[in-house]
Amino acid sequence: MQQRRLGRNGFTTSALGLGCMGFSQGYGPADDGESIKAIHRAVELGVTLLDTAMSYGQGHNEQLVARALAELAGRDEVQVATKFGIVRTEQGVGLDGRPEHVRGYCDASLLRLGVDIIDLYYLHRVDPGVPIGETVQAMAQLVDDGKVRHLGVSEVTAEQLRAADAVHPIAAVQFEWSMVWRDPELDIIPAARELGVGLVPYSPLGRGLLTATLDRDTVGSSDFRRTDPRFQDTNLERNLAQIQALRAVADGLAITPGQLALAWLLAQGDDVVPIPGTRRLDRVAENAGATDVELSQAELDRLDAAVRPEAWAGDRRSFAVPATTRTISGS
Repeated sequence: MQQRRLGRNGFTTSALGLGCMGFSQGYGPADDGESIKAIHRAVELGVTLLDTAMSYGQGHNEQLVARALAELAGRDEVQVATKFGIVRTEQGVGLDGRPEHVRGYCDASLLRLGVDIIDLYYLHRVDPGVPIGETVQAMAQLVDDGKVRHLGVSEVTAEQLRAADAVHPIAAVQFEWSMVWRDPELDIIPAARELGVGLVPYSPLGRGLLTATLDRDTVGSSDFRRTDPRFQDTNLERNLAQIQALRAVADGLAITPGQLALAWLLAQGDDVVPIPGTRRLDRVAENAGATDVELSQAELDRLDAAVRPEAWAGDRRSFAVPATTRTISGS
């Protein structure tokens, strides 16, 4: 698989990563054995970046990744990205970016992951009670201490990204970006490119919508979909019409709609590393196949004309993100 560099300090990884959240939460019951097989299949196909977080399944996800790595030949070729900052307690879900807690969160993740060093360590969400620079300063100490190789931030504003990068070089910024949700193109992406920060889109398949396998009945099977405005009422009707247009273009290229959606993202620049998640072995292979698709400018223009960026409908729902209201919209 093609390699890409994230950030200015030489962090090189596969052009496509694997988002592991769905192995522990968000999309219904999962089987650990099947999840480990999916991780192994992704690595076999050239995926080297596994993305997890301490909050996914309250530690279960990191432990699952550890089990998969322990059974994997060539483990040294795999890079692990994990995150801290979202905390789950009996009182609910909250945010904690307090500098005095950063080392403890890192040590706990290292223990669960069974590794000596984390390749990419993200602040999962900004704690509104703590200036981001103070949190990043504590993260930078982890790099100095040899516990972490590179730093990242997730779901930040352009101003927060600049403030973080002023304290320590940020290798990657993670945010929701797909054909369904293109608002990052207006602010965080230009800021990241100005700074030389790599782009890691999560939900690059629009929470499954861009695979063209969902319908009105299957949407309700996932907590992450049924409460999201993009999957409700007339918004869903409009978005499914967009999917039919996407399918028509994909059929003309002899690829799947999901592959076309990922290829579109990959074509946005060589600083883009999407992290689609899936629990199905066939979907793992399908996603990996998107890295072999090279779209010409004429094909990209035809795609934009058929699947109009402003025709997607509905705002987004996601925990503690800086923006949920759609800007790029024809409504």
